Amino acid sequence: MATTRIMPLHVGKGRTESRAISDIIDYVANPKKTDNGRLITGYACDSRTVDAEFLLAKRQYIAATGRVRGTDDVIAYHVRQSFCPGEITQEEANRLGVEFAKRFTKGNHAFVVCTHIDKSHIHNHIIWSSVSLEYDRKFRNFWGSTKAVRRLSDTICIENGLSIVENPKLHGKSYNKWLGDQAKPSHREQLRVMIDNALSQSPADFEELLKLLQEYGCEVSKRGKSYRLKLSGWEKAARMDSLGEGYGLEDLRAVLLGKKAHTPRKKTVTQAEPPKVNLLVDIQAKLQAGKGAGYARWAKVFNLKQMAQTMNYLSENNLLEYAVLEEKAAAATAHHNDLSAQIKAAEKRMAEIAVLRTHIVNYAKTREVYVAYRKAGYSKKFREEHEEEILLHQAAKNAFDEMGVKKLPKVKELQTEYAKLLEEKKKTYAEYRRSREEMRELLTAKANVDRVLKMEVEQDVEKEKDHGQR
Repeated sequence: MATTRIMPLHVGKGRTESRAISDIIDYVANPKKTDNGRLITGYACDSRTVDAEFLLAKRQYIAATGRVRGTDDVIAYHVRQSFCPGEITQEEANRLGVEFAKRFTKGNHAFVVCTHIDKSHIHNHIIWSSVSLEYDRKFRNFWGSTKAVRRLSDTICIENGLSIVENPKLHGKSYNKWLGDQAKPSHREQLRVMIDNALSQSPADFEELLKLLQEYGCEVSKRGKSYRLKLSGWEKAARMDSLGEGYGLEDLRAVLLGKKAHTPRKKTVTQAEPPKVNLLVDIQAKLQAGKGAGYARWAKVFNLKQMAQTMNYLSENNLLEYAVLEEKAAAATAHHNDLSAQIKAAEKRMAEIAVLRTHIVNYAKTREVYVAYRKAGYSKKFREEHEEEILLHQAAKNAFDEMGVKKLPKVKELQTEYAKLLEEKKKTYAEYRRSREEMRELLTAKANVDRVLKMEVEQDVEKEKDHGQR
């Protein structure tokens, strides 16, 4: 699967908010692309009136918070999600798109998922409202959202047995970052090294420190209370206070007076995570698929390392008996599935509450307009003037009929139930993530052991054949 970055939807020049959201909804909900609308799923909104509901949600947000932005305001967010041709059904793609949107927005934003089947590859268009269901906050795009989208999408694919893009093309990096430790030090790094060398000479006071810096070829000047340092060839000087912690004027004076120890700045080194147990490679299958001898050599080394890690894992967890390992793996899988069922049940009810609550609010706010519309004899002119409110009112009535709601519950009761379910879901989800990791490790270890045992059986059979031929 391939996913793109989050694309914020702005109003843009020469368009109204209504036109901006309608344009994108009209495109993604195109009947020709979605099997006449069959592959469209809405969450906490009616897919037929989603553009009007998104706009109403924004107005309610403004009324509740008083926060108003200009033309650069984001009205919704858009994500494209593509699948490998022939790997997934239309319905399954739509279901995974809904699962992705729920998990990424944590069920706090209304969204619509439209699955397009007009291309060789099935792909989803996911659009969610920038305003939360509570109308009290907005979704904020964040640094690294592209990576977060890809990671969640890949996780869902792996959980459902689908392929992923193993080495996605990432954004470029600066030349210095690409060089790493071989990169040329920055101006401030050069000054810090020079100060470190000068301090190693144990100068008596700050004035002597400055003299040492001048002897090293550093031009020292003072403007007000700030000292400036400059090396030959530089166009601009650097303030001493801008060199970072430990290199400011007060820090250096404290070091020279013996009140503080100086620690030269070192580059931080990221500690590698401990290796995880991975599945063994089926070398024969890969060779038959066209891999060469070089790959076979690498795979043998890889398998040896993975079996060593598997044995360490089994020893650390007292799982050296196969029956115990099998029992633990089955129990972990059952526990994980139970937690998953609990979360899905809670999410389903929360989605029902969110939809019902939205329709109740819309129904109440548009009731007077609809009554006036009815009194006007369902006038076409009146409908054109109040089309947005009338559509929302009709959508609410249709939703109540579909849900079989005879008496409307109080919004406060729904909010209380929703908050309770959300709290339970958060607690369950923490345990779910832990159990998922435990299940994966156990199943991977068991699969590796099964693979080795199978290989041993195959080797015994080959030996018996050779012995019989002799």
